[in-house]
Amino acid sequence: MNAPNSPSSPYSPSSPYSPSSPNSPNSVGKSPTLAATEITSARLRLRTARDADRDGLIELQTDPRVRLHLGGPRPRSAVEQYLDALGVPHVTDQPGTFVIADRTTDRLLGTLLLHRRPADLPGHVTEEGGELELTYVLRRDAWGAGLAFEAATAALRTAASELPDQPVLIVTQTANTRSLDLAARLGFRRVSTFEAYAAEQTLAVADLHAFLA
Repeated sequence: MNAPNSPSSPYSPSSPYSPSSPNSPNSVGKSPTLAATEITSARLRLRTARDADRDGLIELQTDPRVRLHLGGPRPRSAVEQYLDALGVPHVTDQPGTFVIADRTTDRLLGTLLLHRRPADLPGHVTEEGGELELTYVLRRDAWGAGLAFEAATAALRTAASELPDQPVLIVTQTANTRSLDLAARLGFRRVSTFEAYAAEQTLAVADLHAFLA
Protein backbone atom coordinates (compact mmCIF):
# COMPACT_ATOMS: atom_id res chain seq x y z
CA MET A 1 0.00 0.00 0.00
CA ASN A 2 1.19 3.50 -0.62
CA ALA A 3 -0.46 6.05 1.67
CA PRO A 4 1.03 6.42 5.13
CA ASN A 5 -1.21 6.24 8.17
CA SER A 6 -0.47 7.90 11.47
CA PRO A 7 0.69 5.31 13.98
CA SER A 8 -0.96 7.30 16.76
CA SER A 9 -4.46 7.03 15.33
CA PRO A 10 -6.03 3.69 14.42
CA TYR A 11 -8.37 5.34 11.92
CA SER A 12 -6.54 8.32 10.46
CA PRO A 13 -7.75 10.09 7.28
CA SER A 14 -5.70 7.77 5.10
CA SER A 15 -7.19 4.65 6.66
CA PRO A 16 -9.36 2.46 4.39
CA TYR A 17 -12.04 2.80 7.07
CA SER A 18 -12.04 6.56 7.58
CA PRO A 19 -15.31 8.47 7.02
CA SER A 20 -13.50 11.65 5.90
CA SER A 21 -15.26 13.58 3.15
CA PRO A 22 -14.05 13.12 -0.44
CA ASN A 23 -15.45 16.49 -1.46
CA SER A 24 -13.41 18.98 0.53
CA PRO A 25 -14.32 22.63 -0.06
CA ASN A 26 -10.69 23.06 -1.10
CA SER A 27 -10.78 20.22 -3.63
CA VAL A 28 -9.64 20.76 -7.21
CA GLY A 29 -12.49 22.41 -9.06
CA LYS A 30 -14.77 21.23 -6.21
CA SER A 31 -15.04 17.99 -8.20
CA PRO A 32 -16.26 14.76 -6.65
CA THR A 33 -14.39 11.50 -6.72
CA LEU A 34 -15.62 8.35 -8.46
CA ALA A 35 -19.35 7.75 -8.81
CA ALA A 36 -18.92 4.12 -9.91
CA THR A 37 -19.64 1.52 -7.25
CA GLU A 38 -18.26 -1.50 -9.14
CA ILE A 39 -15.36 -1.78 -11.57
CA THR A 40 -14.17 -4.97 -13.23
CA SER A 41 -10.91 -5.98 -14.87
CA ALA A 42 -9.60 -9.25 -16.25
CA ARG A 43 -9.01 -10.83 -12.84
CA LEU A 44 -10.58 -8.44 -10.35
CA ARG A 45 -13.81 -6.86 -9.22
CA LEU A 46 -13.66 -3.58 -7.30
CA ARG A 47 -16.90 -3.57 -5.32
CA THR A 48 -18.64 -2.58 -2.11
CA ALA A 49 -17.88 -4.42 1.13
CA ARG A 50 -19.88 -7.39 2.43
CA ASP A 51 -20.10 -9.13 5.79
CA ALA A 52 -18.00 -11.99 4.40
CA ASP A 53 -15.08 -9.53 3.98
CA ARG A 54 -14.65 -9.05 7.74
CA ASP A 55 -11.73 -11.45 8.27
CA GLY A 56 -9.87 -10.09 5.28
CA LEU A 57 -10.31 -6.49 6.40
CA ILE A 58 -9.01 -7.38 9.85
CA GLU A 59 -5.99 -9.10 8.32
CA LEU A 60 -5.13 -6.01 6.26
CA GLN A 61 -4.96 -3.90 9.40
CA THR A 62 -3.15 -6.37 11.67
CA ASP A 63 -0.59 -8.12 9.43
CA PRO A 64 2.88 -6.77 10.41
CA ARG A 65 4.32 -7.12 6.91
CA VAL A 66 1.36 -5.45 5.22
CA ARG A 67 1.58 -2.62 7.75
CA LEU A 68 5.39 -2.32 7.62
CA HIS A 69 5.36 1.15 6.01
CA LEU A 70 1.99 2.16 7.44
CA GLY A 71 2.77 2.76 11.08
CA GLY A 72 2.80 -0.89 12.09
CA PRO A 73 -0.01 -3.36 12.79
CA ARG A 74 -3.09 -2.16 14.60
CA PRO A 75 -4.49 -4.02 17.64
CA ARG A 76 -6.88 -6.72 16.47
CA SER A 77 -9.35 -5.85 19.22
CA ALA A 78 -9.50 -2.21 18.08
CA VAL A 79 -10.09 -3.20 14.45
CA GLU A 80 -12.78 -5.70 15.41
CA GLN A 81 -14.50 -3.17 17.66
CA TYR A 82 -14.47 -0.57 14.89
CA LEU A 83 -15.89 -2.92 12.26
CA ASP A 84 -18.56 -4.21 14.65
CA ALA A 85 -19.62 -0.67 15.49
CA LEU A 86 -19.61 0.53 11.89
CA GLY A 87 -20.86 -2.62 10.17
CA VAL A 88 -18.64 -4.17 7.51
CA PRO A 89 -20.89 -3.22 4.55
CA HIS A 90 -20.50 0.44 5.57
CA VAL A 91 -16.71 0.34 5.15
CA THR A 92 -17.16 1.34 1.50
CA ASP A 93 -19.96 3.90 1.97
CA GLN A 94 -17.68 6.77 0.96
CA PRO A 95 -17.57 7.25 -2.82
CA GLY A 96 -14.28 6.10 -4.31
CA THR A 97 -13.80 3.34 -1.70
CA PHE A 98 -13.58 -0.24 -2.92
CA VAL A 99 -12.87 -3.77 -1.84
CA ILE A 100 -10.56 -5.48 -4.33
CA ALA A 101 -11.97 -8.98 -4.88
CA ASP A 102 -11.03 -11.93 -7.03
CA ARG A 103 -13.39 -11.85 -10.00
CA THR A 104 -13.90 -15.63 -9.94
CA THR A 105 -14.06 -16.47 -6.22
CA ASP A 106 -15.10 -13.04 -4.88
CA ARG A 107 -12.49 -13.42 -2.10
CA LEU A 108 -11.27 -10.11 -0.67
CA LEU A 109 -7.71 -9.40 -1.82
CA GLY A 110 -7.34 -5.81 -0.64
CA THR A 111 -8.82 -2.34 -0.65
CA LEU A 112 -8.45 0.67 -2.96
CA LEU A 113 -9.40 4.30 -2.39
CA LEU A 114 -9.55 7.23 -4.76
CA HIS A 115 -10.30 10.14 -2.43
CA ARG A 116 -9.45 13.83 -2.09
CA ARG A 117 -6.26 14.49 -0.13
CA PRO A 118 -7.19 16.84 2.73
CA ALA A 119 -5.74 20.32 2.28
CA ASP A 120 -4.41 20.36 5.86
CA LEU A 121 -2.06 17.42 5.19
CA PRO A 122 1.37 17.98 3.63
CA GLY A 123 2.00 16.76 0.09
CA HIS A 124 0.21 18.72 -2.64
CA VAL A 125 0.83 19.97 -6.18
CA THR A 126 -1.80 22.73 -6.17
CA GLU A 127 -2.10 25.71 -3.85
CA GLU A 128 -5.62 24.82 -2.74
CA GLY A 129 -4.97 21.11 -2.18
CA GLY A 130 -7.78 18.55 -2.34
CA GLU A 131 -6.29 16.65 -5.26
CA LEU A 132 -7.35 13.11 -6.04
CA GLU A 133 -5.17 10.62 -4.16
CA LEU A 134 -4.85 6.92 -4.92
CA THR A 135 -4.22 4.49 -2.07
CA TYR A 136 -4.34 0.70 -2.04
CA VAL A 137 -3.38 -2.26 0.11
CA LEU A 138 -3.28 -5.98 -0.68
CA ARG A 139 -3.23 -9.05 1.52
CA ARG A 140 0.19 -10.64 1.61
CA ASP A 141 -0.87 -13.73 -0.36
CA ALA A 142 -1.97 -11.44 -3.22
CA TRP A 143 1.45 -9.82 -3.63
CA GLY A 144 3.66 -10.38 -6.65
CA ALA A 145 0.99 -11.16 -9.25
CA GLY A 146 0.44 -7.67 -10.69
CA LEU A 147 -2.92 -7.29 -8.95
CA ALA A 148 -2.22 -3.85 -7.46
CA PHE A 149 -1.28 -2.56 -10.92
CA GLU A 150 -4.43 -4.08 -12.42
CA ALA A 151 -6.71 -2.67 -9.73
CA ALA A 152 -5.15 0.80 -9.85
CA THR A 153 -5.30 0.93 -13.64
CA ALA A 154 -8.96 -0.07 -13.67
CA ALA A 155 -9.89 2.54 -11.06
CA LEU A 156 -7.91 5.33 -12.73
CA ARG A 157 -9.36 4.55 -16.17
CA THR A 158 -12.85 4.71 -14.74
CA ALA A 159 -12.11 7.99 -12.98
CA ALA A 160 -10.63 9.43 -16.18
CA SER A 161 -13.84 8.59 -18.04
CA GLU A 162 -15.99 10.28 -15.35
CA LEU A 163 -14.00 13.34 -14.28
CA PRO A 164 -12.21 16.29 -15.89
CA ASP A 165 -8.46 16.11 -16.27
CA GLN A 166 -6.65 16.93 -13.03
CA PRO A 167 -3.66 15.79 -10.96
CA VAL A 168 -3.75 12.44 -9.18
CA LEU A 169 -1.39 11.86 -6.27
CA ILE A 170 0.35 8.90 -4.71
CA VAL A 171 2.02 9.48 -1.33
CA THR A 172 4.17 6.72 0.14
CA GLN A 173 7.05 6.27 2.51
CA THR A 174 10.30 6.69 0.60
CA ALA A 175 11.46 3.42 2.18
CA ASN A 176 8.58 1.61 0.46
CA THR A 177 10.46 0.85 -2.75
CA ARG A 178 7.87 -1.66 -3.98
CA SER A 179 5.18 1.01 -3.88
CA LEU A 180 7.42 3.57 -5.59
CA ASP A 181 8.24 1.08 -8.34
CA LEU A 182 4.54 0.39 -8.87
CA ALA A 183 3.78 4.12 -9.01
CA ALA A 184 6.43 4.51 -11.71
CA ARG A 185 4.96 1.60 -13.69
CA LEU A 186 1.57 3.29 -13.53
CA GLY A 187 3.10 6.48 -14.95
CA PHE A 188 3.40 8.59 -11.80
CA ARG A 189 6.43 10.86 -11.55
CA ARG A 190 8.12 11.78 -8.29
CA VAL A 191 7.96 15.49 -7.54
CA SER A 192 9.02 16.00 -3.90
CA THR A 193 9.64 14.50 -0.48
CA PHE A 194 8.51 15.62 2.96
CA GLU A 195 8.49 14.40 6.55
CA ALA A 196 5.31 12.97 8.09
CA TYR A 197 4.56 10.28 10.66
CA ALA A 198 8.25 10.23 11.65
CA ALA A 199 9.38 9.10 8.19
CA GLU A 200 10.26 10.59 4.82
CA GLN A 201 7.36 10.49 2.36
CA THR A 202 7.57 10.71 -1.43
CA LEU A 203 4.93 12.59 -3.42
CA ALA A 204 4.26 11.41 -6.98
CA VAL A 205 1.78 12.80 -9.49
CA ALA A 206 0.14 11.88 -12.79
CA ASP A 207 -2.45 13.49 -15.04
CA LEU A 208 -5.80 11.74 -14.73
CA HIS A 209 -6.54 11.71 -18.44
CA ALA A 210 -3.29 9.91 -19.14
CA PHE A 211 -5.25 6.83 -18.03
CA LEU A 212 -7.99 7.14 -20.64
CA ALA A 213 -8.21 3.79 -22.45
